[in-house]
Amino acid sequence: MEEISITGIAGFRFGNAENRAAGTGCTVIASEAGAVCGVDVRGGSPGTRDTDALSPLAARKVVHAVLLTGGSAFGLAAADGVTRFLEERRIGRDVGVTVVPNVCAAVLFDLKPGKPRPDAAMGYAACEAAFRKDAFVSGQAGAGTGATIGKARGLEYCSKGGLGWAAFRIGDLCAGAVAAVNSIGDIVKEGRVIAGTHDRDGNFLNAEDIILENYADRRDFFSGKSEGTNTTLVCIVTNARLDKAGATRLAGAGHDGIARVIRPAHLQYDGDTVFALASGEVDATPDAVGILARRAVEAAIINSVKTL
Repeated sequence: MEEISITGIAGFRFGNAENRAAGTGCTVIASEAGAVCGVDVRGGSPGTRDTDALSPLAARKVVHAVLLTGGSAFGLAAADGVTRFLEERRIGRDVGVTVVPNVCAAVLFDLKPGKPRPDAAMGYAACEAAFRKDAFVSGQAGAGTGATIGKARGLEYCSKGGLGWAAFRIGDLCAGAVAAVNSIGDIVKEGRVIAGTHDRDGNFLNAEDIILENYADRRDFFSGKSEGTNTTLVCIVTNARLDKAGATRLAGAGHDGIARVIRPAHLQYDGDTVFALASGEVDATPDAVGILARRAVEAAIINSVKTL
């Protein structure tokens, strides 16, 4: 297995746009030809756009872009800019009078009082960056610009989150992941917290222990601290040939990668969502694709805080 650049996986484009002063941004993963897409939502407080169409029971065949964005529900407006950009370039489903790009999106919470949120202009700018092939930056960039990690004691004792990506190849098979990490839980590598909840002296604590200690006072404990201020968003990309059911299972496998390094994950006030895009160029067993994808998700989450 070889580690590669995610931008080297054929058939996909990656772009960021952000407003650093406002502490928010968005990330687009685009497929001009369209890619088979699945989704798996496991967080208790998700915010998404057009994910029902990704069900294996639905008629939609491919997706042309996935948007990961800050701004909570307001940030879904950035998907309008992605749709407009793709329509202008005739990327989408031909319906005669125009083409209709299939764009799915998911949001994380990074709202700040009086600050602007991702909008259609920002979504359009992220597409421009992707199609110019600008450097795909990690850390405080794109959807990870305003992210925070480890909010079991509230925002006063959390760490900065961010955007990360990673990709791997074995033979002709490639799989990668982009992750915007904004979790209640801590980031753990080799059993050690590397970003997350800390005390006044900056020493890392254990988010799971804190939540367990406060189990009887959950509402008051989270109110004003962590409630609704979270979510880890992931988009897996692969050149494997998958149908919609296979892409949905692959998105589910991505949650294994989340659970390996975010502790705890998938909480009531997280909106953890994983998309999986497959370009269909390489035959591979679903298990092989899943193993690469799990490792890519795990590495992408670690990389989201490496550069901070």
